[in-house]
Amino acid sequence: MPRVILMGPPGAGKGTQGEILAEAWQVPKIAPGDIFRAEIKQGTELGLKVKSFSDSGRLVPDEVVIEVIESRLRQPDTQVGWILDGFPRTVAQAEALDALLAEINQPYDAVVNLDVPDQFLVARLLARAIDQGRADDTEEVIKNRLEEYNAKTRPLLEFYGKHVTQIDGTPSMPEVTETIKKFFA
Repeated sequence: MPRVILMGPPGAGKGTQGEILAEAWQVPKIAPGDIFRAEIKQGTELGLKVKSFSDSGRLVPDEVVIEVIESRLRQPDTQVGWILDGFPRTVAQAEALDALLAEINQPYDAVVNLDVPDQFLVARLLARAIDQGRADDTEEVIKNRLEEYNAKTRPLLEFYGKHVTQIDGTPSMPEVTETIKKFFA
């Protein structure tokens, strides 16, 4: 089973595709955000640490995110494969991930980037905000998230270079899923 780093801007469909592919391939989908929410809900030490950052409007520092990913990738169910969703987000995180994967002998098979134009993403995220009642997802907030993605995360496409497979994320969800599956067939 594949080990995949799933990339793309906010609203590109990473979370949805990650869930579908993880189920189809019977591998864990590993997303720092999911882990953080679970830890906060359980009131763990990590959860309290993460909550202190989010409550003050700060991003969780790289070393904490890397620690969480390392802990998760060392669990037995990851030996068969995995999908990383939302990590790495910075070149520093990608460098730390490369070192970790070498140490645990779990190299990634591919970096899949869901490519979606910004204007399409803004429309998709505004629709999702209305659909899910996210009043804080205004057009301005969405554009800020996209700017942050373009500044901090898009450089990873250059970092991973020839390992990146570009997938058009604008067709319907099932079409995008089939395109990704064909790549790994």
